[in-house]
Amino acid sequence: MMELRDDLPSILADVFCILDLETGALEEKNKRDYYTHLVGACLSFVPEAILKERLDPETLESLGLIKQAHQFNQKIVKIKTKLFYKQQKFNLLREENEGYAKLITELGQDLSGNITSTLVLESIKSLIGCFNLDPNRVLDIILEVYESRSEQDEFFLSLIKSYMCEPITLCHILGFKFKFYQEPNEETPKSLYHIAAALLNHKLIELEDLYVHLMPVDGTIVEEHKREISEAKQIARKLVTVVLPSEKSEDKEKEKEKEEEKNEKPPDNQKLGLLEALLRIGDWHHAQSIMDQMPSFYATSHKTIALALCQLVHLTVEPLYRRAGVPKGAKGCALQPLKNKRAPQPTESFEDLRKDTFSMLCYLGPHLSHDPILFAKIVRLGKSFMKEYQTDGRPEVKDKMEILLSCFLSIADQVLLPSLSLMECNACMSEELWGLFKLFPYQHRYRLYGQWKNETYSGHPLLVKVKAQTVERARYIMKRLTKENIKQSGRQIGKLSHSNPTILFDYMLSQIQWYDNLIVPVVDSLKYLTSLNYDVLAYCIIEALANPEKEKMKHDDTTLSLWLQSLASLCGAVFRKYPIELAGLLQYVTNQLKAGKSFDLLILKEVVQKMAGIEITDEMTSEQLEAMTGGEQLKAEGGYFGQIRNTKKSSQRLKDALLDHELALPLCLLMAQQRNGVVFLEGGEKHLKLVGHLYDQCHDTLVQFGGFLASNLSTEDYIKRVPSIDVLCNQFHTPHDAAFFLSRPMYAHQILSKYEELKKAEKGNRQQQKVTKYVAACEQVMTPVHEAVMSLHPARVWDDLRPQFYATFWSLTMYDLAVPHAAYEREVNKLKVQIKAIEENSEIPLNKKKKEKERCTALQEKLQEEEKKQMEHVQRVLHRLKLEKDSWLLTKSTKNETITKFLQLCLFPRCIFSSIDAVYCARFVELVHQQKTPNFCTLLCYDRVFSAIIYTVASCTENESHRYGRFLCCMLETVTRWHSNRAVYEKECVNYPGFLTIFRAAGFDGGNKADQLDYENFRHVVHKWHYMLTKASVHCLETGDYTHIRNILIVLTKILPCYPKVLNLGQALECRVHKICLEEKDKRPDLYALAMGYSGRLKSQKVHMVPENEFHHKDQPARSATPASQQNGPGSTGKPAANTSKTEEGGFEDGDRVKDKSQGTTKPVNKANSTTAKVTTSNGNGALNSTKAVKDDKEKSGKEKKEKKEKTPGSTPETKAENRREKQRDERAGKEERLLREGKEKTPKADREKVKLDEKSGKDDKAKAGNGEPVEPARDAVKESKNKEKGDRNAATATLKSPNPRSDSAESERDHKRRKLDSHSSPSHSSSVKPQFLKVRDQGRSLLLDRPLPPSSSSSTDFLLLSDNLLPPPTPSQLICHLHSSLQDSSNELKDPATKQHINFNSVARSKSREREVEKKDTESVQGRSKEKKEEKERKERKRDHGVNDREASQESKRRKDENGTNSSKNSQSASPSCDSPLTPEKEKTKRSKSSSKEKAESVKAERTSSGGKKESRHEKSEKKEKRDSAGGKEEKKQSRLTSTDNVH
Repeated sequence: MMELRDDLPSILADVFCILDLETGALEEKNKRDYYTHLVGACLSFVPEAILKERLDPETLESLGLIKQAHQFNQKIVKIKTKLFYKQQKFNLLREENEGYAKLITELGQDLSGNITSTLVLESIKSLIGCFNLDPNRVLDIILEVYESRSEQDEFFLSLIKSYMCEPITLCHILGFKFKFYQEPNEETPKSLYHIAAALLNHKLIELEDLYVHLMPVDGTIVEEHKREISEAKQIARKLVTVVLPSEKSEDKEKEKEKEEEKNEKPPDNQKLGLLEALLRIGDWHHAQSIMDQMPSFYATSHKTIALALCQLVHLTVEPLYRRAGVPKGAKGCALQPLKNKRAPQPTESFEDLRKDTFSMLCYLGPHLSHDPILFAKIVRLGKSFMKEYQTDGRPEVKDKMEILLSCFLSIADQVLLPSLSLMECNACMSEELWGLFKLFPYQHRYRLYGQWKNETYSGHPLLVKVKAQTVERARYIMKRLTKENIKQSGRQIGKLSHSNPTILFDYMLSQIQWYDNLIVPVVDSLKYLTSLNYDVLAYCIIEALANPEKEKMKHDDTTLSLWLQSLASLCGAVFRKYPIELAGLLQYVTNQLKAGKSFDLLILKEVVQKMAGIEITDEMTSEQLEAMTGGEQLKAEGGYFGQIRNTKKSSQRLKDALLDHELALPLCLLMAQQRNGVVFLEGGEKHLKLVGHLYDQCHDTLVQFGGFLASNLSTEDYIKRVPSIDVLCNQFHTPHDAAFFLSRPMYAHQILSKYEELKKAEKGNRQQQKVTKYVAACEQVMTPVHEAVMSLHPARVWDDLRPQFYATFWSLTMYDLAVPHAAYEREVNKLKVQIKAIEENSEIPLNKKKKEKERCTALQEKLQEEEKKQMEHVQRVLHRLKLEKDSWLLTKSTKNETITKFLQLCLFPRCIFSSIDAVYCARFVELVHQQKTPNFCTLLCYDRVFSAIIYTVASCTENESHRYGRFLCCMLETVTRWHSNRAVYEKECVNYPGFLTIFRAAGFDGGNKADQLDYENFRHVVHKWHYMLTKASVHCLETGDYTHIRNILIVLTKILPCYPKVLNLGQALECRVHKICLEEKDKRPDLYALAMGYSGRLKSQKVHMVPENEFHHKDQPARSATPASQQNGPGSTGKPAANTSKTEEGGFEDGDRVKDKSQGTTKPVNKANSTTAKVTTSNGNGALNSTKAVKDDKEKSGKEKKEKKEKTPGSTPETKAENRREKQRDERAGKEERLLREGKEKTPKADREKVKLDEKSGKDDKAKAGNGEPVEPARDAVKESKNKEKGDRNAATATLKSPNPRSDSAESERDHKRRKLDSHSSPSHSSSVKPQFLKVRDQGRSLLLDRPLPPSSSSSTDFLLLSDNLLPPPTPSQLICHLHSSLQDSSNELKDPATKQHINFNSVARSKSREREVEKKDTESVQGRSKEKKEEKERKERKRDHGVNDREASQESKRRKDENGTNSSKNSQSASPSCDSPLTPEKEKTKRSKSSSKEKAESVKAERTSSGGKKESRHEKSEKKEKRDSAGGKEEKKQSRLTSTDNVH
């Protein structure tokens, strides 16, 4: 085999290189391919390295020797550059390596001996000179060795300082070192940070020069901080939003990946490394400069830096902490101070803290959480400072102390509270912090909590995350919180609250506002909280209450929002159960009241109720109300629905909070003033229902709060804080009722203390001596009060009431008037039963059984002792009142004025103040009566109370209606007791001045006579009161007004035990209430519920109702008949009466209704009521002589008999037509007379509507009338009776004035006076005199007293309406007695038409015909004039038969007298307005003859109506004629009134 040359591969490679060039230039591709195949075939003996060296990269790529020609070219370029173009280092300075070796040896030697930096520096200089070393490289080596021996700071720093060249050179060398470690995955050694920090600390370099060499740049740090905040907020959003499970898992995986990436490549921030080194050596000023370049808390968010700074603070505060902060018994560990003289100086006093410590803590911020020990030290220093601050009162240090206080508050805000948020459930730190915070005023604390809750969590990424995690955890716990797992959930809530209470409580309160059933479990679960957490909870509650974004009213604007009610309930429960400071909450309520907002009084109401056990409700049972009139122990045992026990501690805490912060009196005054503010300031745009609710809430809270103060404050505290009554009312503008409510306990305290003083001064045990001393004590205490109350009202008030009476009424309570023996006995019996049950229960352990028995026995003894004490007290008070009563009321004014002032200033304001006061008012009136108080008319007082309830009811709020109803019920109970038993009445009322009736006239016993109201007439009066209550109730129910209906239903429910007692009145009420139920079912559900409730209870009371004739004695129907179409009760809808004949009382009721409708414009009387007593109701009084009454009765009887004979039952169309014509003539004539007499008097709109209703009823009656009768005889009879009656009237009036008959001259003189009166009609008989409602506002309380203006001719005589239907007396003396009981107080008549009753009670038919005339006067005026002549002609024709009728009437009257035994003296007096022309004496004679015919016609009518026929309309025409003919009698009555008035008093 032939051997190849060694250089053959090289030769072939050259050949291939040339071929490569040539074939590359050819265009034929096949030759290039041949070349490639050739070279590929030669690869077996030509090495690749040679080919790569000689061939082009493209050819090599085609041969497959390289992958890519491009990369191969780049690699070649790099290699060539490295080989040929990179400069090689050459030792141009002729340095020798031996010199550097010796340098390193010199620097690394043992420095513990006497070797100093000066000696080493000499050696280094020698080495540099000997071996030609570069000085900069020598400095670099020195720094390298220093880095490796960083503990030798002192040596190397002095060496560098001695060797030092330019500082900028040293900075550059350090900068090159830091730059070397800025490569990825490189970590700068701590030793390098240390030498840099040391050089900065010794000012060998400047921070500005070195800072530019450090990475990263500041812009990158700011962007990173912003990114962290946005990520934290994004995490927070995810935590609070609902996410599907699949999305949750994905998000968690992404977050894990991100965290792993961060952990793999931790960022190497050289600036933070240098900062840490500076802090380690104590160079605070340079460290502060670096932190100032970064975002807030960015540097300290890194744990190492935070710990380094904490260590520096430790060292700084150590001396001061050892002196002032270490608690007793604690040792602690001593810290070695820094050797660095340039480090912050240790603090020796609190003033030194201001130099560096506070600023270091502020830079530390929330990251103090990394060092709980330092946290505790700072807190303890704060406590020590606060104690010194509170005790040191030197003025020269005051400013410094104030500055330090503000610094500590800033530290608490910026450092302590945020750090607590980042600590994990550290309860010890929470309690430690509370030790400091409780020394701050609550204003400072709440401001700190507000910053913590609303601002702190938004400034740092960690806190943002913590807030979101806390909300998520709170949601988790609240979802699972129930009554069954309170203990477990409570512990979880406690753990969460130790760190972030504001966030937790904010979420919990938001849930409670939505779901009030969470209140109980939440309150129970809060027992694991720390003291700080409880305080934070109080703040969070106040903040939730004050949230301006939440409306405190529901959308309907009628009730308070549920969220407010829920928070109020939570307040009461939480503050009672846990020791939370109340000052903030009480101040919040006070501030709201100052701002005129009363919504939040609900909170105070709940807090007082839960903490003090004082419950305010108007739904008290009678047993509870009775218990509330006893002592404090009885109140606690039997006065409340829920027995709230163990309130001693909580009530003490509430009292202390009020006294410490001086809020007791301001709250009382603000609540008292706000009652009016609710109506007049707040109530402008609010719904009436809401205004009433707010008023009630304000008033109830005042009563509750005042009761709490009275029962819990000591005598000294109470007297010291409550000013006198005149200051309260005049200076603080407190309403009088509230002012006396606040002053009442003070008077009781003062009297009791003065009484004890007097007893001690003179030792005497006799009861009489004790009573005398008590009266003396009362005089000493109350005399200044009597003088003070004089300024509360105008001087004219004291003409009616004495200040002593006024003050006595307002200063006493039910505790002073009566002892609730039944309540005491009831509670004692309960305790006895309880003791017996304990003894019989064998399951109770013996020791517990013994304790319970002892408790019950002690309570029993307390109650018995309290009862005995109250009995003695009541006896003393009653004796005092007995001595005072004679000087209570003056006789300067009329009794009516006195009663008016008493009602206006005393009774009405107080009876609606509270339920106890309602009972007190009724009891006080009864007591004044029982004491036989001079000048106090009991009957008039009761009459005014029962007769004018419409206006009072209409002006009440809902709760006031409850109280007013209770007051009326108590008053009715007394009246019912007197009414039900003659013996009781005679014992308690007969011979009492309150039941005297006064009648003074010239014809009786010299003009002075006083008489008692007998039992039967009192029963009449009671029936009248029941009727008035029914009338008022029906009026309110028919108004359609929400307030009227609601209030009257409440009042009716309250008085149900005593009213209604009469069957027909109860039926009328039942009908109206049923109508309300139907109307309001879908409109106003609350009214529907009230009406249904009352309706059911009313039906159950039906069995106790009695017919009217059983309730009071009634005369026989023949003498007191009224039309059968009489209404069944007030406002009934046309139902027939229970009896076909209406009694006298029925006539009274209807007459009263007429009076109410038209205010005195009554028409001529229908003789159905001819037996009613004739009395006057205007300025004076009039009465009938008994003999004349007998004569009238006989004449009427004769008239009735003749009418019966003349009338026939048949009825023809001619008769009906004649009736219609007669009616038209009568109406036209009546209209013309009225226009001439009264002028154009107008009837009120409301009266016109009632006229329409009655007119319709009259038409129905007319349509139902039976068979007709001849008309002409009726006309004659009517005319005759008119003439005779007029004569009788004149005679009766004359008899009243003088026993002798009047002469003609006397008649003409009387006519002359009557003509004078024609120019102006009497107030009681003119609709133009309308009542003026005098609205008496007692500091916001509206008392509407119906008081018409008195006429100029009014007299001062007191007349009281005692009865409207009196029994017919057989003798003159009995007649006078009954007339006494028929009279009404003249002043009452003038000043109070709401209580004024109508004396001449006419039939319904009379009132209806009269009112129809008023309604139709315009239409009649057109028709009347054409028929006037015809009417006059017919009237003359009817005069022919009057003589015969007169004789027959007299005979019939005698016969009836023999049959009946006695005659009625109660003849109905005509109340028609006077005629325009007065009558002459001749005309009077004619009238006397006419009256017998008229009376006979009416008696016939009475008999027909009593037999069941509804024939009222049949005699309407006779009534019309009577009106025209009776004008003379009217004038005589006026004259009689004037004469009688002149003789009074």
